Amino acid sequence: MLAFIIRRTIAMVLTLVAVSIVAFAIIQLPPGDYLTSYIAQLSSTGDQVDPRVIENLRAQYGLGEPFYVQYWKWISGVVQGNFGHSFEWKRPVWELIWGRLGNSVLVEGLAVIVMWLIALPIGIYAAVRKYSLGDYLATIAGFIGLAVPNFFFALILMYLAYVWFGVTMGGLFSPEFENARWSLPRIWDFFAHAWAPVLVLATAGTAELIRILRANLLDELKKPYVVTARAKGLPEWKVVLKYPVRLALNPLVSTIGWLLPALVSGSVIVSVVLNLPTAGPMLLRSLTTQDMYLAGAIILLLSVLTVIGTLISDILLALIDPRIRYGSK
Repeated sequence: MLAFIIRRTIAMVLTLVAVSIVAFAIIQLPPGDYLTSYIAQLSSTGDQVDPRVIENLRAQYGLGEPFYVQYWKWISGVVQGNFGHSFEWKRPVWELIWGRLGNSVLVEGLAVIVMWLIALPIGIYAAVRKYSLGDYLATIAGFIGLAVPNFFFALILMYLAYVWFGVTMGGLFSPEFENARWSLPRIWDFFAHAWAPVLVLATAGTAELIRILRANLLDELKKPYVVTARAKGLPEWKVVLKYPVRLALNPLVSTIGWLLPALVSGSVIVSVVLNLPTAGPMLLRSLTTQDMYLAGAIILLLSVLTVIGTLISDILLALIDPRIRYGSK
């Protein structure tokens, strides 16, 4: 297992290097750069920009240099903990993304926990009680959860909260706790606001996990070792939970690597609708304005989450499934 973790860690570092190159290249694919977008924005309002000022800014930010020179300046700073300077916000990138990325991890992490807490018991019940009323209800709820877009569900929640309770949903904190230090009142205020985005983000994922777990568990329950366990007189709960559920969890565990980044990227519209200070809207804005240092930093950090999650899922798969033996012949 130790040798496997070392090999995976080396592969993870090489993957991150490749992803950083690809991400930096994709950000620069649109014609022009940030200054080009900035000039077009000023021209649309009738303002004129001195060409000498533009050239000075281009030389200051190194926008006129070849791709590999710009990439090397950026990645060498990232290794030292310097993610560069945002063109649009005129602030260091790390200061901008630190709070928003933390909010994203909190909200999406809670959504993942809610997904698993709801999907596991419902998926197991739907498989064990196949074609029962509860199974049909879970199937209908799963189809509705997959069919309804998250942003539409968010709009429905906002409408119901305003019509029924006179409450306007939005944001993750009350105004007095926006820039306050973490404390028990601020944590309570966060949970009082975060339940709505967590519920919205967890809906589609929960429906998908229920369908996957039900299908896999139905396959396992038909296998001979389950029939043998029942013939030996083992309690039904032990027959189901000891082996079939463990093996049916394999596909769910293997999704840990991409689940959190998928939630971050999929929550962009939800964050805009609910006015959430998360990384998704900032990533969208930075890509639109070609703020390459800010966009590259967010994409790189999402890639780090992906590869770390993949490593964790591989280790968990080896632990829960005795049939998996990495490195064996």
